[in-house]
Amino acid sequence: MKQEDMKFNIINDEGKEVECEVLFTFESKETGKNYIVYTDNSLDEDGNTKVFASIYDPDFDVSKLLPVETEEEWAIIEDLFEELQKEASSEDE
Repeated sequence: MKQEDMKFNIINDEGKEVECEVLFTFESKETGKNYIVYTDNSLDEDGNTKVFASIYDPDFDVSKLLPVETEEEWAIIEDLFEELQKEASSEDE
């Protein structure tokens, strides 16, 4: 994904256009798929920023996002996200 593509718009479940910010993208060696992790900067009921993940093809724009469907894929994404959060926290200290 190119640097200038770090934001994109989606249509949410309510039919409204929402701007999203890309947190990171990666290719999984285990699945051979590319993933995009992003946020619309909305908050959940606990006040945490909502984060989403989808499968994407880096040769096409993000308009072709596909759902993450398996528990294995979610585990890979969550492990990487937690690792990146720990790295960011240790850099802040």
